[in-house]
Amino acid sequence: QENTDPHRTAFLLRKQWTLYSVTPLYKFYNSNLRDYARLLSAFIAAEKQKGLAVEVGVELDLKVAVSSIPDLKGSDRDEAAILVQLSSRSRASPKNSEEKLVWSGCFCCVFGDHLSENVSDDFTYLPLFLVNGAESYTSIVGMWFQKTFDCCFRRLAINPLNLSWMAAMWTGCKVDKTTSAVELVFSVPCLPYPLDISYAIHPEDAKALWDTVQKTPGEITQEEVDVFMDCLYSHFHRHFKIRLSATKLVKVSTAVASAHSDGIIKFLQSKYLTGVLMLLTELAISQIQ
Repeated sequence: QENTDPHRTAFLLRKQWTLYSVTPLYKFYNSNLRDYARLLSAFIAAEKQKGLAVEVGVELDLKVAVSSIPDLKGSDRDEAAILVQLSSRSRASPKNSEEKLVWSGCFCCVFGDHLSENVSDDFTYLPLFLVNGAESYTSIVGMWFQKTFDCCFRRLAINPLNLSWMAAMWTGCKVDKTTSAVELVFSVPCLPYPLDISYAIHPEDAKALWDTVQKTPGEITQEEVDVFMDCLYSHFHRHFKIRLSATKLVKVSTAVASAHSDGIIKFLQSKYLTGVLMLLTELAISQIQ
């Protein structure tokens, strides 16, 4: 069930986000967000003076905004999400010209409240960090957060088992438009050159298969996910004589969302945003522990 305001969370949709897990932030306070924006802006300017400018050869006025998104959480006990945005405008541009959003980072915790109970009041628990923008900005912003709040960032990879769960769960979701095929991408191991196999299934066929596999609507078991994937593998082998079970699942694309093993995600349906973020929060928490 979705608790989020779709207008407040629309910025997450149809963009490519890179996932990180983050340890709890020490002495981070929502009341100080404006000060954090000012301090982060000064830090970026200082790093730029050291020759770490992101836009080489272009003089930019960079604006930093740090804001709270109270809607983006799973329960009342979750911390409100924190959005960090960097906007730029070339100094050669007219003063009244529109600023361009160049980087966004969002800290959030969706249904992670059962673990935040064990965290001291001095810490803010926002284990999932989503980034859209240049890696050089990510590095600078991450450096400031680590120094200021004694936290640690780590890229969040998604293993084949979790990708198969995503394929099953998202295939079973009802969406208004089912024009997007369910696509699974597999990487073939032990070759001197990279080789991927793309397997596209009509969304209605994939949904019909999942409906025959799932025993209790609203509940999913590992056995059901395994049966669903085995059926897809058998169908593929029957037609192409290739055993996908010997390959590695690296990407899942559905009408709900797409996810890559490198920790890249794209949200496509606001209706299921909370559910997808809940799963990603669980993955982030499991990596921290």
